[in-house]
Order: sequence, then structure tokens, then C-alpha cells
Amino acid sequence: MSVDLFAGIYVRDYSTSLPWYCQLLGEPTYIATETEAVWELAEHRSIFIEQSADHAGHSVVTIFLDDFEQRIAAISARGIEPIDRLTYGNGVRKAIFRDPDGNEIGFGGAPIGAN
Repeated sequence: MSVDLFAGIYVRDYSTSLPWYCQLLGEPTYIATETEAVWELAEHRSIFIEQSADHAGHSVVTIFLDDFEQRIAAISARGIEPIDRLTYGNGVRKAIFRDPDGNEIGFGGAPIGAN
């Protein structure tokens, strides 16, 4: 079975949120509309932001990575730090970021040495 993912995050003000998401994810893969940007994270797996003030601030997204430490370091180098870093009992790691609207964007990684 093939799986495609197109997950969305609503933001209150696109012009304020876009620069923050560029710091978090890099430049968008494409700009869909005047108020929507899309990042392809892997083949057939994308995340987008779209302006919708009524729905902003309620999203929770976790993206699992093979290169967890390198990706978090790259995000930090672009000027954003996680609000929290967790290690669960099974060793799985998570770095949590919050966008200007309060949406939670988490990055998860396998236990150290598991890759």
C-alpha cells in the first residue's frame, strides 16, 4: 500500500507565519496561493500552511526524522529553538516548536544508536 500525506496547519496571518515556517522548514517547495505555502518533506509527503484565522492555533504535528540531531541543529542555526526537548522511556526523542499562533510542530527521532 502506498501512502501519501498532505497535512495542513492553519495560521492567523500568512505574512507573519511564512517567515517563521521558512526558518523551521527551509524555503517552501511551492506557493499554492497568496495565503498558502507547501513543503514537500519526502516524496508524496507534504505539509502546508494556510491562512484561516478561525482555525489557527489548534494543530499538533509530529514529523519523524532519520537525521534528528542534524535537523534540529539546522533549525537552531536558522534562529528557532525548541520550546522543549523530551526523551521518552523507550529512548525516542522529540523536539517541540510552537509557531506564532501556538500550533505545535514536533520532530521525533529514534533512540540514540538505533539508526
